[in-house]
Amino acid sequence: MTKDTRDELPLYEVFIRSKNGLDHKHVGSLHASDSEMALTNARDVYTRRSEGVSIWVVKSTDIVASSPEDRGSFYEPSDDKLYRHPTFYDLPDEVGHM
Repeated sequence: MTKDTRDELPLYEVFIRSKNGLDHKHVGSLHASDSEMALTNARDVYTRRSEGVSIWVVKSTDIVASSPEDRGSFYEPSDDKLYRHPTFYDLPDEVGHM
């Protein structure tokens, strides 16, 4: 595959779950003509030693992420929404420590 051909193919991000019950982890990226080829190539490249039980491939263009510059405003709690802070509830004594 030449550099020009690779640049024309969509880029896929590859996520692998190593064991049942664990989260999928990002392991790398690859170029492929479609999602089936991306899945097959991901299996061949990233699970050569039976490292995984599940593979996800996602087009890089389909991933939406927050920006590090928005860290403050995006993750700050909403202090103006009183219902999120249960400090005004009266708990009966029999409830104990909550």
